[in-house]
Amino acid sequence: MTAVYLYLHINSHCFMNTLETGHEPQAEESLADYIRRMRTKRGLSQKSLAEQAGIHLQSVGKLERGKTAKLNHKTQNGLAYALQIPAEYLEAVWRGVSIQSSPSIKFCPHCWTPGTAPEPIWTDYRAKYCFLCGTALRHRCSQCTEPIISLNHRFCPYCGTTYKSGHL
Repeated sequence: MTAVYLYLHINSHCFMNTLETGHEPQAEESLADYIRRMRTKRGLSQKSLAEQAGIHLQSVGKLERGKTAKLNHKTQNGLAYALQIPAEYLEAVWRGVSIQSSPSIKFCPHCWTPGTAPEPIWTDYRAKYCFLCGTALRHRCSQCTEPIISLNHRFCPYCGTTYKSGHL
């Protein structure tokens, strides 16, 4: 398993974090199995996942038991943030589509705050420009042009370039 070390700036503290491969959903993997696999991979209890995702503990239990098969935007973005995976992976699993056919992560390089989820309107597959400032949305690293795989980090895991213009 390859890993790329990234420095994150969270709450004015610098932390070392590891972005690992293997976060992609497996073929024929259910939403319940995928969430459980990613939660255990992160070493999270259901309670800590619920707290970090901003959802109820009962919701996590229902998801992992297969009682909930569809995610709303708040739950999807919260789980993606807590599990440190692209929200598109969760959407691809519950829709039953491949990751390649799911939409990419997009953000406004001027309005987005590093480490936070993107504005929901940016994730619409039709969105091309920021609804706040009119700037073109970005879905690839400006330096190496690799697709952006997560907005939990402020730097590209491939080349180390900051995602947000004017920030180090």
